[in-house]
Amino acid sequence: MFSLTVAAVVFGVIFLAELPDKTALAGLMLGTRYRASYVFVGVAAAFLVHVALAIAAGSVLTLLPHRLVQGVVGVLFLAGAAVLLFKKDDGEEEVKKPADQSFWKVSGAGFMMILVAEFGDLTQIMTANLAARYDDPVSVGVGAVLGLWAVAGLGILGGRTLMKHVPLKLITKVAAAVMLLLAGFSLYEAIVG
Repeated sequence: MFSLTVAAVVFGVIFLAELPDKTALAGLMLGTRYRASYVFVGVAAAFLVHVALAIAAGSVLTLLPHRLVQGVVGVLFLAGAAVLLFKKDDGEEEVKKPADQSFWKVSGAGFMMILVAEFGDLTQIMTANLAARYDDPVSVGVGAVLGLWAVAGLGILGGRTLMKHVPLKLITKVAAAVMLLLAGFSLYEAIVG
C-alpha cells in the first residue's frame, strides 16, 4: 500500500542530502551547454536506475567497498576538473553549443554522467536504508525519485539562469575548483577509509 507520509519523509531526506551534492553541479554544467529538457530526461532516467538498484538491494549496498567507490569517484572528479580547466578557449564569452545537440546524445551524456558519478552515493545508500526501514519499496522509491529529480531540475534550470548573469569562464573555473575539492575529499576517504 502506498503511504504519502513515507514518500514525503523520504522526499525531504533525499532532497536535503542531495542538494549540496555533485548532482546540482553536474546539472548546472550540462544545463549551460545543452537543451535543458534533453539533459533532464537523461538525468531522470539515471536516477530511476539508481533508486531501483537501491530499493532492490536494500541495505546490501552499504557492504560495497567504500574505499574503492571513493577512489573511482575521486578519479572521475579529477578528470572532470581537468576537462574544464584545460579545454580549448576561443576567447569568446558567449556559450558555444556543442555541434551535436540530438536528443540521444544529450540525454545519453546526462544519463552516463549521473549513472557513474552517483553509484554508491550517500543518497543511494540512504534510499536502500530507508527501503529496509520502512519495508515500503513503492513509497520510498517514489519519494526518493521525486527528491532527486527536484534537485536535478534546480541544477539544470539554475545553470540556465546563472548564464544570464555570470560569464561562462567564471562558472567553469568555479565548477572545476569544486570538482577538485570533491576529488581531494573522495581520494582522501579512499586512502584513509
